[in-house]
Amino acid sequence: MSIEIESINVNVTEKSLYDYQIKDLNRIFDVMRDESDDFNLLYQLPTGGGKTVIFSEIVRRYIAQHKKKVVILTHRIELCKQTSNVLSGFNVKNKVINSKVKTLPDQDEYQCFVAMVETLNNRLSDKDFELKDVGLVIIDEAHYNSFRKLFKFFEQTFILGVTATPLSSNIKLPMKDNYNKLIVGDDISTLIKNGFLANADIYHYDVGLTSLKIGINGDYTVKSSEALYTNSLMQSKLLLAYEELAKGKKTLIFNNGIYTSKEVYYTFKKAGYNVQHLDNTASKQERKEILEWFNKTPDAVLSSVSILTTGFDEPSVESIILNRATRSLTLYFQMIGRGSRIYKDRNTFQVIDLGNNVARFGPWNQPVDWEHIFKYPDFYLENMVDDEALERDFVYTMPDTIKAKFKKSKSLDFDVKAVYKDVISLGKKSFTVIERSIEQHSQICIENSEDVYDARELIKDLQDEIAYRIKQYCYCIMNSTQNYKDWLFEEYNRKLRISFNGKF
Repeated sequence: MSIEIESINVNVTEKSLYDYQIKDLNRIFDVMRDESDDFNLLYQLPTGGGKTVIFSEIVRRYIAQHKKKVVILTHRIELCKQTSNVLSGFNVKNKVINSKVKTLPDQDEYQCFVAMVETLNNRLSDKDFELKDVGLVIIDEAHYNSFRKLFKFFEQTFILGVTATPLSSNIKLPMKDNYNKLIVGDDISTLIKNGFLANADIYHYDVGLTSLKIGINGDYTVKSSEALYTNSLMQSKLLLAYEELAKGKKTLIFNNGIYTSKEVYYTFKKAGYNVQHLDNTASKQERKEILEWFNKTPDAVLSSVSILTTGFDEPSVESIILNRATRSLTLYFQMIGRGSRIYKDRNTFQVIDLGNNVARFGPWNQPVDWEHIFKYPDFYLENMVDDEALERDFVYTMPDTIKAKFKKSKSLDFDVKAVYKDVISLGKKSFTVIERSIEQHSQICIENSEDVYDARELIKDLQDEIAYRIKQYCYCIMNSTQNYKDWLFEEYNRKLRISFNGKF
């Protein structure tokens, strides 16, 4: 089973680095040569590009050239162990400073130390603990802000931050405040073209997100996400998306909230699929067993929360489902990146988006101007398209599986905007649009049903289209309050149900 941060062979030598990795490594050493010893450099390379391999070779070469020691910082204990293993593969004698390491009487025996942020911060805050002769500090996943507290201990040291996304996890603490320069590596499309990353086949289902609230960290709150994604409509949409596109494929589902992930587990279990749930409350043993099951099971569905966005590598994943919305560009790339490893002879993977994320950020493999985002993060964040503006452009397309249930009807089309224009020109009340829409839905349900029970069952398949028509109607009348939409949705369904009475 592979749960390494980057896929590499253990006995790595410089010769096994790819050309683009050696090119970037040399660019980094050029900056080290030209700048002062207290310079802070940031290096960007996409997930799957081999950042750990590159900085491990940097460590090996730096120690040989400068005869000084290196400290590598990570934000999770799993990443410490994985990084230590890769360094050993480069013949770098290293030690992990974990919670059990209280002192370092043997530090002269090691060239490199790997530590978690909190652990090292606690040790260095103790006056009896000292790291001697450190010339280079490497920060993995440098966009996390927890690393800032350690900068004060290494003010006269060259710092190299490494990240796939040079955009701070805290909008109030931009990375440009801590790093003097950014080096950008090959982009995703180049790595795909050259055969280093798999390409993504992206599918999306439009989702109404205007009920979501944005928290102080700039992303959607777990509470509002759970309220949306645990409802029966969204659970049905997720299951439909899986059955239409990913059935039988090894699938990783990302959720925003433990309750949502557990609901996903129950929904898939009830439908008879091979599913497990994993969140950060799982013990080490439970996590190990679930990941081993996921590795060995071809049709496995793993529903997760946050825990697998970094430091997790399972190249056999075939389908990634984003069962959440995010306003974090970093998280967007991290989630999709879990499927981007080349695996055997497979060089594509699937992404199913149920959070309008592709509409918000653009396709995963499109070029990103990281230099501009690094220099002007406020400009980027302030110009992110809001959900209401995104949803105005949505056009609902009925899935083929639902169309098949209405095959006896000649037409399923209903243009809300055109009907509104017609109704207003005739001097009628705008609500006539909703009444006509209900009539049309009632007609196609009756045409394709044997009795009133069949007709009411078909209403369940029209929920997405009903929500879409209501949204279009609200744009027309310029009333976008959530309370009105919720009331109208309930009223629409009620009137549609009673419209069948006496028709059979």
